[in-house]
Amino acid sequence: MMHAQHALSSQPLSENVMALSKIKAENVSKVYSSKKSQFVALDSVSFHVDAHEFVSFVGPSGCGKSSLLRIIAGLETMTSGSLTLSGHEIDGPGADRGMVFQSYTLFPWLSVRENIEFGLTLKGVPLFEKRAISDHFMELVGLRKFAKSLPKELSGGMKQRVAIARALANNPEVLLMDEPFGALDPQTKNAMQELLLRIWEKEKTTVVFITHDIEEAIFLSERVYVMQAHPGTIRKEIVIPPGLREVEDVKDSAAFHKLKKQIISLIGHQEE
Repeated sequence: MMHAQHALSSQPLSENVMALSKIKAENVSKVYSSKKSQFVALDSVSFHVDAHEFVSFVGPSGCGKSSLLRIIAGLETMTSGSLTLSGHEIDGPGADRGMVFQSYTLFPWLSVRENIEFGLTLKGVPLFEKRAISDHFMELVGLRKFAKSLPKELSGGMKQRVAIARALANNPEVLLMDEPFGALDPQTKNAMQELLLRIWEKEKTTVVFITHDIEEAIFLSERVYVMQAHPGTIRKEIVIPPGLREVEDVKDSAAFHKLKKQIISLIGHQEE
């Protein structure tokens, strides 16, 4: 099948966990300088994200989580430190990373299918293969019936589904998501979280997710890095119990509320 060729190949588990690390950061710092002052956005941030893992970063405004994601994306440079993807230093943007922002960043003049196929068209993917890939991802995000629709004809949640499908269609090693559901109403946001989980469980793409929503981070992630501001550092790594998602009405469970309370206490008095 066409999709079988396109999908991420499954990799055997290694006894050495670090061998699975897709992203590895060591002492990453980011300083913004002007003639009059310096602002330390990130100070000696170290973390890892394993292959096929879903990891979130949470923290108050000004903790540098979006700057960190932009550095991983290659859209900004770090001031010092080491950052690797699959063992290679990140030195700029690349097709090995897909990005989904809070704003939908769709091309308004292109249809849903054409938006999803945009990167494939740039790479010169043959038409029959391109159509098979876009069919698969439109089906995955529930937009097959809207293939010919323009972005202006879609709701906010539908636009974000197109953005996710477009990023995944390029078969990235890592999907980077910067508060992708932050502009959605609560009901749509919950539906998008559940959809993203289903997509991740099926595709097993490595996901790095930035959010200020603690419940969202716990619900989606296998691990959560809690950041603090001034300067931006990682305060603690929280491992989410693997069975938590199987709990009915998980967000109302005692275990979920215990994790939420722990993260709130780590963030402390800093405003979200």
